[in-house]
Amino acid sequence: MTPLHHLRAGIIGTGFIGPVHIEALKRLGVTVNGICGSTKSARQVGNLWGIPEIYGDYDHEAMYASPNIDVVHITSPNKVHVEQCLQALEMGKHVICEKPLGMTAKDTQLVVDAVRKGGKKGPVFAVNYVCRFFPAILQMRAMVARGDLGKIIHVQGHFFQDWLLHETDYNWRILASEGGKLRAVGDVGTHWIDAVSFVLGAKAQSVFAHVETFYKTRKRPKGEVKTFSKVDPKKMVDYKVDTEDFGSVLLKFGKAKHGFADGVHANASISQVAAGWKCSLSFGIYGTKGSVRWDLQQPNEILVGRRDEPNQIMHRGTPGFLEDVSNYTDYPPGHAEGFSDAHKMHYRAVYEHIASGKQTPVLFATAEDGHHEIKLCEAMLESTEKGAWVKV
Repeated sequence: MTPLHHLRAGIIGTGFIGPVHIEALKRLGVTVNGICGSTKSARQVGNLWGIPEIYGDYDHEAMYASPNIDVVHITSPNKVHVEQCLQALEMGKHVICEKPLGMTAKDTQLVVDAVRKGGKKGPVFAVNYVCRFFPAILQMRAMVARGDLGKIIHVQGHFFQDWLLHETDYNWRILASEGGKLRAVGDVGTHWIDAVSFVLGAKAQSVFAHVETFYKTRKRPKGEVKTFSKVDPKKMVDYKVDTEDFGSVLLKFGKAKHGFADGVHANASISQVAAGWKCSLSFGIYGTKGSVRWDLQQPNEILVGRRDEPNQIMHRGTPGFLEDVSNYTDYPPGHAEGFSDAHKMHYRAVYEHIASGKQTPVLFATAEDGHHEIKLCEAMLESTEKGAWVKV
C-alpha cells in the first residue's frame, strides 16, 4: 500500500455523504485540511473532525485558493457540480466529484473537455461511482473478463430503496431544479448501470425506459433538511413533484475488449418507494457457463450458479474471492466489509493514481464515464416520452 499522508484534501458539502468521504480519507491517512459549506455546518463538521481550515458561506473558491489542499471532494447538490469541478480544474486541483457529474450532457461535456485539456500532466479527475470498489464487483469483473461465465447472455436486477416511501419524506433530490429531471433512476439507477457496465467491460449503447411519479404532490418543510432526517408533518407545506419515484429500464450494451460480452441485454427495476428495501443494489449476470448474483445488502457474498454442477456461495477473503481483489480488501474472511470500506478503497485507487504520477490502473469512474451516465439519463427521458428505444 502506498503512503498517502502527504496528499491533502478539501471537502465541499457537510450533508450525509460529506462526512463519509472524510472518514474514508482519515482511514487512509490522507490529511483533510479544509471543509466548505454553510458557516454553521462547516464549523460544526470541522470542529468534529479536527479540520483546520473552515470555509463558511459556501465559499469554495477560497478553499481552492488554499496552498494546503491538493484534492477537492465535491459532495454538494448536483446543480453546482459542474461549476465547482471546472473551477477546481482551472486551479490545478485534483477532483473527486459525487455523482451525477452534472445536470445536463451539455454541461458535463465541459468537464470532459477541461480534463482532456490538462492532458497527461493535468489533474486527476474521478466521479464517485463507489460501487466499483466493493470486492464482489471487482471479483465478478475478473470472472467475466477471464471467461469463467462463458459468453454473457443477459443481466437482470434492481436498485430498491424505501426512504421516500411516504408523501412526507423530503430531500432536495426530489426537486428537478436541485438534482436533475431524473431522481430515482438518475440518483441510484445510474449506480446500478455503472456497476454493471464496469463488470461487463462495456457501456450501454441504447435504452428503452419508462418512469413514473406515484406522488404527484408531496409535503416539504419550510426550510431545508439533511438527507435521511425527519421533520414534523405539521410543519410541512404541499408542493408539486417533478421527478420520478420509480422506473423500468431496458439496456443494450456494446462490445467488451475481452470478447465475452457483446450486445448484452439488461433489465433493471429502480425504486425509491419499495417498502422494506433500504439500499438493495442487486443484479445477476448470466452466461453460457454459469452466473453470478450479488446484493449490496449482503456485500461479502457472491452466489455462483451452474447448470450441471452444484451452486456455490463465494465468501470474500477466501480462495476464489481473494486473489483477484487482494489490493481492494483488507480484512480476513468473516470480518465484513461494506459501504464505508468501498469508499475507502475508491479513494485509495484515486489517491494512489495521483501519488504514482498516473501510473496505476484507472479503475475509478472518469469524467467521460460521468458524462456518459448523463447522456444515458437524457436518453431515458427521451425514451419515456417516445415509448421507444433510444441510442445513447
